[in-house]
Amino acid sequence: MKVTGISTRVVNAALRNWIFVRVDTDQPGLYGWGEATLEWKTRAVVGTLEDLAPLVVGRDPRDIEAIVRRMHKLGFWRLGVIGSTAISGIELALWDIFGKSLGLPVWRLLGGRVRDRVAVYTHLGLGKPDAVYGTFEPQDVAERACEVVALGYRALKVVFIPYTHMSATRAGLRQAAAAMLALREAVGPDVEIMVDFHGRCGSWQAALEYIGELAPHRPMFVEEPLPPADVAGLIKLAQMTGVPLATGERLVGREEFAPLFHARAIEIAQPDICHVGGLAETKKIAAMAETAGIGVAPHNPLGPIAGAAALHFAVSTPNFVIQEEMSGVVPWYGEVVQGPIKLVDGYWRIPETPGLGVEVDEAVALQHPYIQEPFATAAAIIDDGTLVDW
Repeated sequence: MKVTGISTRVVNAALRNWIFVRVDTDQPGLYGWGEATLEWKTRAVVGTLEDLAPLVVGRDPRDIEAIVRRMHKLGFWRLGVIGSTAISGIELALWDIFGKSLGLPVWRLLGGRVRDRVAVYTHLGLGKPDAVYGTFEPQDVAERACEVVALGYRALKVVFIPYTHMSATRAGLRQAAAAMLALREAVGPDVEIMVDFHGRCGSWQAALEYIGELAPHRPMFVEEPLPPADVAGLIKLAQMTGVPLATGERLVGREEFAPLFHARAIEIAQPDICHVGGLAETKKIAAMAETAGIGVAPHNPLGPIAGAAALHFAVSTPNFVIQEEMSGVVPWYGEVVQGPIKLVDGYWRIPETPGLGVEVDEAVALQHPYIQEPFATAAAIIDDGTLVDW
């Protein structure tokens, strides 16, 4: 069996352009789908996929580890998030091919089932950008959260920490406290709440003040309280608060997670399967985390193929905690890809379809061609005009 070609389908989904990757083989009817979505880097990722294709064409698609190694090593230059995302898209498609060739779901190939259902959470508005990133007022947060819970979700994530610089303001702290109080009162004591800081705090002291306002209402974790490279700040923050800390969506590969695990600076690691290098690399990161007593809750606000990959990862990974999803980001989310995800009582079911279990409806995909993503990050400006983290 040999790879004969790699192609892409770019599908605009509001804030993001989904990049679907198709890998074809010389076996009639046998091909695989992956996803390589990366916000504001769509054309760069598509170009990188074209650059990587000659390293993959002609290889046996079942030799996944060897092919990934070729893509990393034979280009000489070390790959950042653009290159790693492109590799992820190809790698997922190879797993899809491998599973289909054996008639088995990918989770069987990743070690088999370790749980009977997969816990998930979503965002306000089921992921609609204006609801996720534009809802700050307490009443709006509470109302949108109730809508999510009414749909059967047992957990949700919010992004209402104000844009912040090196220190928290009194007004910002009051806003965060009021939103968290309204949220907890609205959804009750048993719904899990995660608060995404989006790396907005420029110092651990500012993050600590915000976390202090949230702590009485028991968030499941706070995500990215500091920018991704601030390992020392995370260590200090972990020493000062009992609220679980999570990070990792902007880290690439095992090497960038290793210092966090070594220092026990977080309770939850959040690798993105479509950014770190694919399923095998994410499994390796999870094994490192498990050794350090750290759970894994993969980042995934991306498209439906990324969601399917996350499902197979969760089924087969012992220290998995909960899975992010944004199935309502566009109303036609479930039309462009037929997939294995079934939400029942706040959990995903275990799939049995061979491979990743996905099929792209190319006619629907063509109805949503590439559009330059809006630069939502331009809103991240504080009162004096300073540009801060989005």
